[in-house]
Amino acid sequence: MRGGGGGGPWSGHAVSEDEKLDRREAQQVLRRAFRMLRPYRREVVIAVLVMVGFTAATVGGPAIVRYGIDNGLRPGHQHPGALNRAAIGYACVALVSLWLARTQILLVTRVGEKFLRDLRRRVFNHILGMSMSFFDSEQTGRLVARMTSDIDSLQELIQQGLVAFATNLLLLLFTITLMLLLSPIMSAICLIALPIVIVASIKFQRSSNRAYLKVRDRIGQTLSTFQEGISGVRVIQAFGREDMQVRRFSKANTAQLDANVHAVKISALYFPVVELAGIATTASIIGIGGALYHGGYVTLGTIIAFVLLLANLFEPVQQLSQLFNMVQSSAAALAKLFGLLDITSPLAERPGAVDLPMTGALEARDVAFTYDGSKYVLRRVSLTVEPGERLALVGPTGAGKSTLAKLLARLYDPNEGTIKYGGVDLRDSTLSSLRERIVVVPQEGYLFQGTIRDNVRIGRPAATDAEVAEALHLIGAYDRFAALAEGLETEVRERGSRLSAGERQLVSLARAALANPQVLVLDEATSNLDPGTEADVELAMTALMEGRTSLVIAHRLSTAERADRVAVVDAGGLLELGTHSELVDQGGRYAALYQSWVGEGHGQVA
Repeated sequence: MRGGGGGGPWSGHAVSEDEKLDRREAQQVLRRAFRMLRPYRREVVIAVLVMVGFTAATVGGPAIVRYGIDNGLRPGHQHPGALNRAAIGYACVALVSLWLARTQILLVTRVGEKFLRDLRRRVFNHILGMSMSFFDSEQTGRLVARMTSDIDSLQELIQQGLVAFATNLLLLLFTITLMLLLSPIMSAICLIALPIVIVASIKFQRSSNRAYLKVRDRIGQTLSTFQEGISGVRVIQAFGREDMQVRRFSKANTAQLDANVHAVKISALYFPVVELAGIATTASIIGIGGALYHGGYVTLGTIIAFVLLLANLFEPVQQLSQLFNMVQSSAAALAKLFGLLDITSPLAERPGAVDLPMTGALEARDVAFTYDGSKYVLRRVSLTVEPGERLALVGPTGAGKSTLAKLLARLYDPNEGTIKYGGVDLRDSTLSSLRERIVVVPQEGYLFQGTIRDNVRIGRPAATDAEVAEALHLIGAYDRFAALAEGLETEVRERGSRLSAGERQLVSLARAALANPQVLVLDEATSNLDPGTEADVELAMTALMEGRTSLVIAHRLSTAERADRVAVVDAGGLLELGTHSELVDQGGRYAALYQSWVGEGHGQVA
């Protein structure tokens, strides 16, 4: 018998109740997985055939040994040629088996990794296509977990478990079939112990799963206690509470030890059962087989073949029981990923969508919006922004001005009412034309890893170097970046950490200039800048808005003064709309905001 000591490489896998799939869910996951594998059908078929060939070669060895003994060594039937053929055949089968074992791993891993590559790409593409409402409700940590721990679980199955699971299952079926063909009587003797091993394996799988869940929980508690102690070391030392923290850690550490010992005890009880079943069955085969041989019911080669085949009878059951949790965990991970792919975006392009016209007014009619489905952030807002007009949105924090801007750019769809550009409802437009006509510049310029040129080119990936330079010239930032040691090839590093906040915002504005939209939505780009760079960004914004329809969320009323019109948003509605002078003269909400702003010493900007 092979194996028998230790839990194998997969025994540490544990699956909680909420991770398990029922039969219907498992069938749905399998069907979808097979659909994704359609482009690789040829490779899958070849991999299956190789696994079948490997299994056949594995069980073929004992059959060849039987032939050699019965035809080359049996008294009165000794044929040296048969013995030689058996020896050569056995060597060939062994070599073929080794080659097929390596080949099946390569084939299955290659197909599996391609499947994971496609799955990662689909999930990432799907997430990027979701609306802002999805990211408002979905935790970033959960999304990262889908692409890390869930994918890792599938990768472990592909790299280690899938071949082992399939070959052990095939090995069990092929071994039983060959035994029945060689001798039904001796097969019955062998199969008597099989139900005992199966029952013991099922019990082991369930017990070990519970044990390793407890181990996983205890490890988490130990690490949590350790992390808490390290993070709070200043407080611990300040109050002299080192002994208390050491006692807490020791308690968690001892609990982890007990959980691990309990898990090992379960393995120590199970594996001797499998060994005993193998030994008892082998003894029975030799003893009863000897009697059958003397009675002329079986040949000596058949007895030897059964002894060799017994290793292929019990060990696959043992291995399958250990692989079961890995398969369950991977199926649960795949179900979570498919569940993520099933979430539809309300911003998805409708069938028959049309391109937005090149120019036109941006109109909101009786727009209402809620983030959570109950509390409305905006109600019955109607607004028209004429082509080339510069409109400033002002109001207190939480008034709804940023929400209105996002609706006008279709980062969200209104719950009620319509938003049109050039007479076309934004929900009926193609997404490509929408993003070409309307561009949003957020309050904080986000930069990706790469060079300054790479980050500007995000506005239009096909743009030439000359067009990138032209966009930077347009906002007056070319000389600033060209003066750097590496010029536009300067690496900005992660999140643009190599550049100042003002320089990051200039890159963001150049990105919008390169996109050359008809409508520009600006979330006040200078609100978080120091005075030294604020003036540069203000000039860049002015140049960028020239000749374009512009909506500016104005955190500073100096921006509102320079706008063609000002819209005052508060309490979920559009309270006032007019020029700066008109609203100041009206003495309403805007006038009060303006007087307060002037009173704080900002002064009037011409």
